[in-house]
Amino acid sequence: MKQDYNVAEYIEKIKKSNNYFHTFINKQSLAAGVLVLQKGEEDTQEPHESDEVYFIIKGNGFLKIKNKDHPVGPNKMYFVAKNIEHFFHGNTKELVVLYFFGGSDS
Repeated sequence: MKQDYNVAEYIEKIKKSNNYFHTFINKQSLAAGVLVLQKGEEDTQEPHESDEVYFIIKGNGFLKIKNKDHPVGPNKMYFVAKNIEHFFHGNTKELVVLYFFGGSDS
């Protein structure tokens, strides 16, 4: 089982693909990945079936959780409960985010 991950490799992989995220751990009890949104790019994610934590590596903008906008910036972390509508928006710089699910990425 793989135990070390180079997040920079996954960020570059995203930039060369049509996706804006990549889940690099996807187990029954835990999932982890990275999300990259370019300036003004739309985040089209739907609510998830597991609780989720986001850790902002770099960038700016907002994370809308339910109907409230939360400003995002480097070294900030956010919790989103399962089945709650949420998405990133309004970034004027490249936004890079690590995400962790309390279950698989379904």
